[in-house]
Amino acid sequence: MTMGEVTNIYDQLKRDEGIRFVPYKDTRGFNTVGVGHNLDANPLPNESYPMYPNRAFEILKEDVSRVRTKLIADLPWVASLPDVYEGVLLNMSFNMGTHGTELFHHMLADVQSGNYSQAAADMESSAWYSQVGQRAERLVQQMNTGVWV
Repeated sequence: MTMGEVTNIYDQLKRDEGIRFVPYKDTRGFNTVGVGHNLDANPLPNESYPMYPNRAFEILKEDVSRVRTKLIADLPWVASLPDVYEGVLLNMSFNMGTHGTELFHHMLADVQSGNYSQAAADMESSAWYSQVGQRAERLVQQMNTGVWV
């Protein structure tokens, strides 16, 4: 992987969330560590800090797995999506929580039917798009093009 190249959800979340080896308060006031790991929702009671980079990545893999499991439980058709489109939904769920994507009824219907360009337009016309900035722009581009951004 070249510097800055994104080819999977892990690379993307490391870029979008950043990585911190000691706990901090995120922009919404949640205690966070690693790659956007919410300590309030998912405590790590026996963790020592600063954590090692490989430990932060292990936690990220567990977080992505947990979010993916919840997303597929709520929307079983997500399991059959190509990785690049599933990655958009995973990233959005990681950003907003798995319940956040439920607000995107039209976008989800468009993704389910394979109308990815309309799904991208739905994303772009949402309040989320103006609140999230470059992350949202990249995810809209990824939904539009079918290429990891």
